[in-house]
Amino acid sequence: MQLSARQQKIINIIMAQENTPISAVKEQLHEDVSIPTLNRELAALVAGNCLLKTGKGRAISYDISPYYKIFAPLETSDYFDKEPDARQARTDFNHHLLEFLEDVALFAPEEKNLLEALRLEYQANISDYPKALYQKELERLTIELSWKSSQIEGNTYSLLETERLFLEKTEAEGKPKEDATMLLNHKDALNYLLGHKGIAEEISLKLLEEIHSFLIKDLGVGKNIRSRTVGITGTAYKPLDNEYQIKESMEHMCSIINAKDNGFEKALLAVALTSYIQPFEDGNKRTGRMISNAILIAYDVCPLSYRSVDSIDYKKAMLLFYEQNNLAAFKKIFIEQIEFSVKNYFQ
Repeated sequence: MQLSARQQKIINIIMAQENTPISAVKEQLHEDVSIPTLNRELAALVAGNCLLKTGKGRAISYDISPYYKIFAPLETSDYFDKEPDARQARTDFNHHLLEFLEDVALFAPEEKNLLEALRLEYQANISDYPKALYQKELERLTIELSWKSSQIEGNTYSLLETERLFLEKTEAEGKPKEDATMLLNHKDALNYLLGHKGIAEEISLKLLEEIHSFLIKDLGVGKNIRSRTVGITGTAYKPLDNEYQIKESMEHMCSIINAKDNGFEKALLAVALTSYIQPFEDGNKRTGRMISNAILIAYDVCPLSYRSVDSIDYKKAMLLFYEQNNLAAFKKIFIEQIEFSVKNYFQ
């Protein structure tokens, strides 16, 4: 919903206090606006899923809706100029966040229509694609996906060095052995998922642990749910540090995802929440991206390489989700990458 200046002021007033009556909104708006006009503005905000209306008659009050909290556009031009500890951010794990995400539609109707059109376009593209060319294009997607996902995690290989590693089995000179291993692990994980197309129609903690095992093989990283605290570079956000709470949150995440009936919603939740919960000692964002792609594959959608995303923009979008529990920036990246994949692979 595109907000007017007045509607944004109303939102700001209600954000500052819970259960706000219309009289308080009018008093703090500092505009010469009639009660009927203000009622129309509030009704529009309720219809637009920005506000919740409770009570009857004179007891009516308004609160910010869970949807708006999660998807409100944020002005972040100055946000990341501040040091992590100086930002007005939530630093603890939000136990209510999963409940919010369980109850809201993640995509507006026009976004759903766009995503479904892109899915159908991809299916049309591959329906009569020559087998040899299909394998060649799949090879390109695998190389670019592995490279970008690894680059986001600080891998030093270039795209061309990754291509040579995959096609010629030649490691780049002067680069850590672990970087080559990380890239090849992505290849193995994606090949496994492509060979088991429907494996993520329903997800489970067991499947996440299986994908994680592919991605951290020979990297000296422990398997399964972590039993120690982890820190995340660039943020004061601290994930859960209790093994049993982590497992409970992951199982809750899986049940939320499995209850959704839209493959795109499932995939977005998988990448965002796996990264937020940080269930493993290392490799969490990699696992989130790969389980998300597993879901897309199961729902006949082209996997995402994230090739065109700037790694800093990706990290900032994820940090906004950690610190503000706001998914707007990452959802934008997700939709753009669906479109990028459909328009750039298997054409």
